[in-house]
Amino acid sequence: MRDIWLISDTHFGHSNILTFRHEGGDLIRGNLFSSVEEMDEYMIMQWNRYVKPGDKVYHLGDVFMGNKEEFIQKWKRLNGQKRLILGNHDDAKFFAKHELVSKIDVWRMFPEFGLILTHIPLHESVLKEGRFKNFEGEVLNVHGHIHQNPSPTNQHVCVSVEHIDYTPIHIEEVRNLHRMTNALEKDKV
Repeated sequence: MRDIWLISDTHFGHSNILTFRHEGGDLIRGNLFSSVEEMDEYMIMQWNRYVKPGDKVYHLGDVFMGNKEEFIQKWKRLNGQKRLILGNHDDAKFFAKHELVSKIDVWRMFPEFGLILTHIPLHESVLKEGRFKNFEGEVLNVHGHIHQNPSPTNQHVCVSVEHIDYTPIHIEEVRNLHRMTNALEKDKV
């Protein structure tokens, strides 16, 4: 069986992201990387450490910024069948033209897991709408976009690389983490 992995906001090739700071002044990506090349190579190593060639990887957007040819070479080194949930910095035509992903969407529903994948977190009122009738139980929005910031509610899980050690996270792990978090919240009450 193929495994399914999730990741967001890799920003391959985006050297300026290494200078972005929290409101408190700390670097968003910490002092982990001395260069964008080091950051990219770490993410490639972590990706290929877990993702097998036959696995599916849903990238939840903001894949790269910078030199397109350099990016293509890095992207081709990554294992798995890649699918893209468009982020605000992604060019769908570029990804399609170069056949870099097998599918491009603005969101992806997994009723069997109770998950909806997006780039930007959905408003919690949307998660309570009737469109998710085929979902069992609570709908969980797995998203990116907000980088190091916490998700807006306990119905959201952020898979921006800053939250997941720059490593794709297994879809089952996301679901299990959410269950554990909800159980802990219920115990507090």
